[in-house]
Amino acid sequence: MPLTMNREVFITAAVTGSGGTQDRSPHVPRSPEEIATSAIEAARAGAAVVHCHVRDPETGAPSRNLAHFREVTERIRAADVDVVLNLTAGMGGDVTFGPTDAPLPLSEAGTDMIGAAERLEHVRQCRPEICTLDCGTMNFAEADYVMVNTPGMLQAMGRMMTELGVKPEIEAFDTGHLWYAKQLVADGALEAPALVQLCMGVPWGAPDDLNTFMAMVNNVPAGWTFSAFGLGRNQMPYVAASVLAGGHVRVGLEDNLFLEKGVLATNAQLVEKAVGIIEGLGASVIGPDAVRQRLGLVKRDPA
Repeated sequence: MPLTMNREVFITAAVTGSGGTQDRSPHVPRSPEEIATSAIEAARAGAAVVHCHVRDPETGAPSRNLAHFREVTERIRAADVDVVLNLTAGMGGDVTFGPTDAPLPLSEAGTDMIGAAERLEHVRQCRPEICTLDCGTMNFAEADYVMVNTPGMLQAMGRMMTELGVKPEIEAFDTGHLWYAKQLVADGALEAPALVQLCMGVPWGAPDDLNTFMAMVNNVPAGWTFSAFGLGRNQMPYVAASVLAGGHVRVGLEDNLFLEKGVLATNAQLVEKAVGIIEGLGASVIGPDAVRQRLGLVKRDPA
C-alpha cells in the first residue's frame, strides 16, 4: 500500500474531557475560566481546533451546565489568538445498569439520558464551528456503563446539527460507527464531505493496533477529512501514524496526562510535542483559517 502522508496537518487539542482524571493531574482544567485558558494556551502552541467539555468547578465532575459552556465559549472568542471551537455533544447519553443479578432499575448515580434537543441546547446557544457526534452505542470502560447513541437519536441530532450550520465531527470508536456515519450521509442527516475523528484504544471500542487503525482509515470515504488519536502512552505515536496515513491529529489531557513517563503535561506542552513530530516528518502545521477553508466552517458569535 503506497504511503499517503498528509503534508498539511491541523491539530485538535482536547483540553479536559469528561473522564475521571480531574484528581490525577493538577493540570486538568475544571472551571470555565481554567478550561478556556488552557484552550487558549493550546491554540498559542499550535492547535487550530480546541475540543471542549465542561466540568463542575468544585468537584471536577463532568457537567452539561449551559452557563459553563457559554462562559468557555465567550472567553475563547474574546482571546487574542484565533482558534476553531469544537464543543462536545456527547453528554446526556449515559446508562448505568444495576448489578448483574438485578440490572433494573437503572442506577441513578451514573445514568443521564436526555432528548436530542436538550443534548444540543448548548450548541444552539453557543454556535461553535464544530460539535461532536458519537456515532454509535458501546460498552465504555466501566463494568455496567453503556454509552448510548441509537440510530434514531443520531438521525435526530445529525439533522439538528445540519440545520444549525454546525459541522459535526463524527467520533468513530469502531468500524461499525463509520458504517453508520455513511448511512447518516446517505439519509441526508449529515452533509458530505464529512469530518471524522478515529478514536483508538478506548475500552471497549477499536483497539489501538495499527492493523485496526488502517481498517478504520480504509473505511473513511474518499473526500472526507479524518483525524485520529490514541489514549495514554500511545497518544504521540498516533500523531505520527495519523499523519502517515493521510490524516490530522488530536492530542490533549482528555486522552493522556503525561508528557513522558512520570512527567505530567499541560495541554500546551502536548500540542508543542505534536508540532515537533509533525514537522519532523516533513509536514507543516496549518492554522484555524486554513481549517475553516478546508472544512467549510463559519465562525459565529453566540446567538
